[in-house]
Amino acid sequence: MRFFDLHCDTLYKSTLYGESLYKNNFHVSLSRARKYHPYIGCFAIWIPDDLRGEKAFEFFNKCKNKFSFDIENCDYAEEIKSSSNLYRIIEAKKSGLILTLEGSSALMGDISKVRYVSSAGVKIITLTWNGACEAGDGVNVENATGITDFGKKLLKEMEIYSIIVDASHASEKLFYDIYSLSTRPFIATHSNSKKICPHRRNLTDDQFKCIKEKGGIVGITFCSEFLSSSSKVGFEDVFKHVEHFLSLGGEKTLSIGSDFDGSDVPNDLRGIEFVESLYEYFLVKNYSEEILDKIFFSNAYSFIKNFTN
Repeated sequence: MRFFDLHCDTLYKSTLYGESLYKNNFHVSLSRARKYHPYIGCFAIWIPDDLRGEKAFEFFNKCKNKFSFDIENCDYAEEIKSSSNLYRIIEAKKSGLILTLEGSSALMGDISKVRYVSSAGVKIITLTWNGACEAGDGVNVENATGITDFGKKLLKEMEIYSIIVDASHASEKLFYDIYSLSTRPFIATHSNSKKICPHRRNLTDDQFKCIKEKGGIVGITFCSEFLSSSSKVGFEDVFKHVEHFLSLGGEKTLSIGSDFDGSDVPNDLRGIEFVESLYEYFLVKNYSEEILDKIFFSNAYSFIKNFTN
């Protein structure tokens, strides 16, 4: 099967613990990802809410250097920097890695840093994590006020550099500001349905429809608390979220954004190698391979291919 993952935190974790992206005991390793033909993964540089200013920028660079080093020392993985680069990686049957930034606080409120992170290879920026930052408020902010003046400038600058806006973690006010101000499609890399699981990080039906209307995509995440409030979470819970979003016309919108190495996941999905078992579970549920390929690969692939210069 083909697998495109819109979000994992393996780069953050490997930088923190000094482990290799190639081989480790985390949810994701490039060696185990080789079972997918191809595997394309978005590797996030997560900026925690307690990192701000120069410390956030320094941590971005530390993760970026780690990312570059590990790719350079893996002969079957390459960084995706352009659509032509993406085609070549797939034809060569290699794994493709996309650098993303989870938390625009790494920019230090300096709009010139957008050019810097673009030149570093960043293709997606999640505007906030759960707290407030220079661009706006995350989902954990009480009485959220939405996008800031810097956030408005950031949206425009990201469009100039073809960096994709990710609305996961945004407060509802910030989400709708992104929706009203964006002139290009935006995405939610790792968010589920609030109708199925009423967690504040999940999307309402209207939010999902807004992303769909703009031509964006949504990544179903394996984070247990976003899947269900039950203590026992598994494939069936992923299935319920997929079913609901498909009922909203999401056949061309749905993707996967695992959140591997960034959250607690069901035991059934305790590593990247088990994604194939989830795929097979959907086959048993009478999903066609055509639909499943859209969800597990081609919706994200088509979006990134068309968005990436």
